[in-house]
Amino acid sequence: MSRYLTPAKIGLLALIELYIEQAVPNDAIITVINFITSHLHDCDLTPAPPTRSDRWKKAESIIGLVVSIKEFELVLSPFTAADRLPGRRLWDRFLEKLWRIDSLHGLQKFFDRLPHLLIKTKEELRQIAERGEEPPSGTLLSHNSPFGVFVRRSWLEFTRLQFHHTTDLWKAFVKYRQPTAGHWRKRNPQHGRLSFDSVLMTGEHEWGDNTEELAVVAYGNMLLMGNHDDTLPVSTDDIESLLEFQVEQNQKYGTRVPPELKEKFQRLLKDSHVIPSLSHYLNFSDAWRSGDYPTSFDYLHRYFDYTMQNRDRLFYQYALMNLAIVQSDFGCHKEAVATMLEAVSTARENRDMTCLNFALNWFFHFGKHHPQLVQELENNSMLGSGKESLAFLRVKAKETGMWILWSSALLSEAKACMSSGESVSTALEHIVRSSQLVVERNLKTMVGSQLSTVMSLWDRLGVSYMSSMTCEVFLRCHAQSSIFDDELKVKCRFAGMLAGKGKYEKAFELLESIDKNSLRSAKANQYWHLYRGLLKLRCDLHRNNLEAAETLLSQLLQIGTEALEPDMVFMIDSLHIEALIRRGDFEAAFTKVDRLIAELRENNRDISLRIRLLLAKAHLFDCIGRPEKGFTISMRAASLAWRARLIPVLWQAIGALANVLTSLSEFAAAARLLMAVLPRCLETDAAYVTGALYSLLADARMGQAGEVTANDQNQPLGHHRRGVGTTQGKRRMEFLTKADEALDFAFKYFSIVEDVEKQCEMLAKKATLMRTMGDYVLAGNYAAKYMALRKGQTSTATAGGRAV
Repeated sequence: MSRYLTPAKIGLLALIELYIEQAVPNDAIITVINFITSHLHDCDLTPAPPTRSDRWKKAESIIGLVVSIKEFELVLSPFTAADRLPGRRLWDRFLEKLWRIDSLHGLQKFFDRLPHLLIKTKEELRQIAERGEEPPSGTLLSHNSPFGVFVRRSWLEFTRLQFHHTTDLWKAFVKYRQPTAGHWRKRNPQHGRLSFDSVLMTGEHEWGDNTEELAVVAYGNMLLMGNHDDTLPVSTDDIESLLEFQVEQNQKYGTRVPPELKEKFQRLLKDSHVIPSLSHYLNFSDAWRSGDYPTSFDYLHRYFDYTMQNRDRLFYQYALMNLAIVQSDFGCHKEAVATMLEAVSTARENRDMTCLNFALNWFFHFGKHHPQLVQELENNSMLGSGKESLAFLRVKAKETGMWILWSSALLSEAKACMSSGESVSTALEHIVRSSQLVVERNLKTMVGSQLSTVMSLWDRLGVSYMSSMTCEVFLRCHAQSSIFDDELKVKCRFAGMLAGKGKYEKAFELLESIDKNSLRSAKANQYWHLYRGLLKLRCDLHRNNLEAAETLLSQLLQIGTEALEPDMVFMIDSLHIEALIRRGDFEAAFTKVDRLIAELRENNRDISLRIRLLLAKAHLFDCIGRPEKGFTISMRAASLAWRARLIPVLWQAIGALANVLTSLSEFAAAARLLMAVLPRCLETDAAYVTGALYSLLADARMGQAGEVTANDQNQPLGHHRRGVGTTQGKRRMEFLTKADEALDFAFKYFSIVEDVEKQCEMLAKKATLMRTMGDYVLAGNYAAKYMALRKGQTSTATAGGRAV
């Protein structure tokens, strides 16, 4: 097959000729132009695909057009022809164009007409005037228009074909057109069995029975019944176009090629005479994302070996950069650092600022995940710490016009500000500057990172409804044009928010709705399974299904921390500490918390994680009956959270501080603190934290009621006679009533997240409170509910343990 021309391209030329002849009706013009343009250039006039799987329909359409003429029929059949009798479809008009090419000579005449479709140049018009001819009129194509360029190139490629390549093209065209023979003969009964070739049909009267033998000589049994020649009429241009499209989809969205499409493409590639080197890069990318380490290395070396032969060492640094990224993804971190350093050196030698900036950006993010591996590099580097590196990277990206890298650097600076607890206004300034760049330069692939940073900011400020709204906006409006990793992380984040509100079923449904083909990528699949496991673990812990929780934990803890993101590692450690506390193994929990605090302090990690560990330590002191030992820790956590404007963590720290005050009999102060923070805590949609604060408020109110009782008992007898005791009794009942209301709210929020242990605790407190208030019937009812809930919890945990 030729390098460019195929039967499908002849069909596109015939369709362009119909368009110029104004045979296309007005209601079909947009459809026809979009169909032709989508197969000539990387553009499409249709709206964005509604789902990720629809993105691959363009490649399926290209393959379908190359393989069969059915694609033309699907597009043209619904419309009538504008220049024929009623009842004639545009499809019939198209077939008329194709069947007029009835011989090799007819194919030559078809291509000879192509230059007449173009606007004449000034020189050609002058020559026509000198000959006394009329200049051409009607609709003509500009030489530089998309259709004009295609027509010119097709004519030029045909003139360059040698005779045997021309005959091959003619045979392929006859075979490509043959499925429409039945429909064409139904419309034109005069056409017979040999109408596909006018030479055979004309010479049949002279040659008689020898016509069949001549047809066999000319076409080689191609048209005989039972022939199963599977060779496809594909050109090198089609293969390269498909390769570029697949690589673009792979790099732009981070997804693998669907299996059915890959099978079709491999069949096309098998029938191609030349296999482009880009196919090795596609195989490398597919193997890399599937988690096949040896195969990805093999294809990466194979691709860049071909590249080195053709372009010397101009692209050597990109080979090294790809190699370092692959090594990092497969856990070879030291080798990745060494390879990327070599890429930096080579990029500096070749003065390739694009590669150099990307390598520096990779070093920054790699250092965030693995600070111990790049600590020595930072100490010896003239760039200094991460902040200086980001500032340098931002300036260089701006100078070289690398808009995506510039936006990424601004977002990284915003994340660094939030991580270190610096000014929120500074972080917001970086986010706004990045947003302006995304909008001005139409950086659709950066919208996911942009909105993820905005979500983090809203979460830290305690405005969870804004974070939820941003998640929904991204998933509804921007997910289809963003990288799949961004969509996956936003969906997992949204599922975590739903789980925090107790909507576990909706959270799991959201995770299950993710495109299955996109999850064929090994890294994304691992992240999805891990997050799903974490949600299941949190659900089991709340339901006190400790056996199933420990089974999940044993699997999660076996995964190396080097292969996970820092946030994911901290979530696993936090749930492990919670499981140890629920099991009553406080010594192991203390050991783990102290170790994690030391590690985070040494690596200067996110201040939010350090505050959460301080609160976990204060909670451990409360669990062992020594809450006053956590006073200093709670004060420090509250101070850090207020300084960093970490509002949700601040309310937890205030709750821990109120618990210490309650243990020190400072009930009024504890109640004032809790009443001040509870309205703001309700805005965070953190049901468990809200329930814990209401429980602490109930304890403080009970303490205040106890103080009133003690004061009443210490009063002299004369005071009771003057009515003082009655006033104290009303105050006591008021505090008990407020404690009862607080317990009701606490039970409600613990029920939302299905925390059985806390529900039992609230019922026990309610029963005690009712006995204190003298209502023994209600006290008995609450005690019975407690026993029923505890019994149901035991049976569920046993069944869950057997199921796991």
